[in-house]
Amino acid sequence: MAVKKLTWRSVVPYCYKSERPSSSASKKVVAKQTSFQRLSLSDLSNPSSTFSEDLSISLAGSNLHIFTLGELKVITQSFSSSNFLGEGGFGPVHKGFIDDKLRPGLTAQPVAVKLLDLDGSQGHREWLTEVIFLGQLRHPHLVKLIGYCCEDEHRLLVYEYMPRGSLENQLFRRYSVSLPWSTRMKIALGAAKGLAFLHEAEKPVIYRDFKASNILLDSDYTPKLSDFGLAKDGPEGDDTHVSTRVMGTQGYAAPEYIMTGHLTAMSDVYSFGVVLLELLTGRRSVDKNRPHREQNLVEWAKPMLKEPRKLSRIMDPRLEGQYSEIGARKAAALAYQCISHRPKQRPKISDVVKILEPLKDFDDIPIAFVYTVPTESDSIKDVKEGDAQKELKKKNNHHQQNHQGHKHHQLRSPKSPHYYSENMVHQNHRNNGLKSPLHQRGRGI
Repeated sequence: MAVKKLTWRSVVPYCYKSERPSSSASKKVVAKQTSFQRLSLSDLSNPSSTFSEDLSISLAGSNLHIFTLGELKVITQSFSSSNFLGEGGFGPVHKGFIDDKLRPGLTAQPVAVKLLDLDGSQGHREWLTEVIFLGQLRHPHLVKLIGYCCEDEHRLLVYEYMPRGSLENQLFRRYSVSLPWSTRMKIALGAAKGLAFLHEAEKPVIYRDFKASNILLDSDYTPKLSDFGLAKDGPEGDDTHVSTRVMGTQGYAAPEYIMTGHLTAMSDVYSFGVVLLELLTGRRSVDKNRPHREQNLVEWAKPMLKEPRKLSRIMDPRLEGQYSEIGARKAAALAYQCISHRPKQRPKISDVVKILEPLKDFDDIPIAFVYTVPTESDSIKDVKEGDAQKELKKKNNHHQQNHQGHKHHQLRSPKSPHYYSENMVHQNHRNNGLKSPLHQRGRGI
């Protein structure tokens, strides 16, 4: 019996049909099963595999919703500019809102709708890769794919909405508030847990595009990995690597992958090390606006990572010293291991998680405070607003001074208050050769 040739038409429902799907089919929800064998991208080129005419059956257990283009136009107000969130290699992203009014059974929530740009850098295969991986993989640190739409040439994906946007925006936006140290470590740990889930899956997955712009943050700054268009199934059995065309982002891709095309889980670990460096330094992986020797973050920072005395030179100045020195040294040492040019010297991502886990608990973070030096005007205000007893005492003292023949001392013109931060006090102690009070007491995060 002849083997049926596998085509995109047989894998993805309705994508190559000229007519719109029927309402009953388009509003279908993938039936959830108790167990299933995860569909792999390698299955797409396996002539012995058999597929249903509907991708939803191939993705049994994913519980994905299949939306119509009309529905997604309604929830985004026809993809209006007022709902525009941003644009990447895949295409534009718009905000929308779904609930049971759109379709019975839908949980009311804001969503992000990603529309494939047919002229963009990614195409049908990347769209399908995203559906296959995120349609089957569920983890607290992977962005949730709610559903998809595939009508004629249109390819859309519907995700949970991440209100804080990407780590890239939060870390590098010029006028944004600097992320605190504890938040940075929370993001690093969560992202590492997401990678560990992929690497340790029954069918391992290599993310291949780990970078700050692909780490999305919810309202509590919980990180979730997004954009799986370049993800690959990892090596299985006796294979040590996957040979593939070099893809990824400059500054994040591992050097051995760039040179040979050999992809392993250690390639992701290298990329993680670069992002960890970005969290430590507040600098981009590649920044052409900096002096030539500082444009590549890894090359600039690596010589200083293992020397505690030099570590302060590369720490993000926006942290203003508000970070755990012990935690920073451990994170820097970890980043140094991750960006090793030798893949075998890099730690497994599961070991990275173990190293990062305790960093959030170090209590040597100095907590800043602002001390206001009172001026004469503050003294006058205290008299006016103080209790009657204090005011009476001042008046009695005033009369007593008059009887003793003392002259009135006129107050100088009020001056603006002087502000001192704890960092300034700490620095003054160091400059004067004194032991800072910051080192004399324990601090909580």
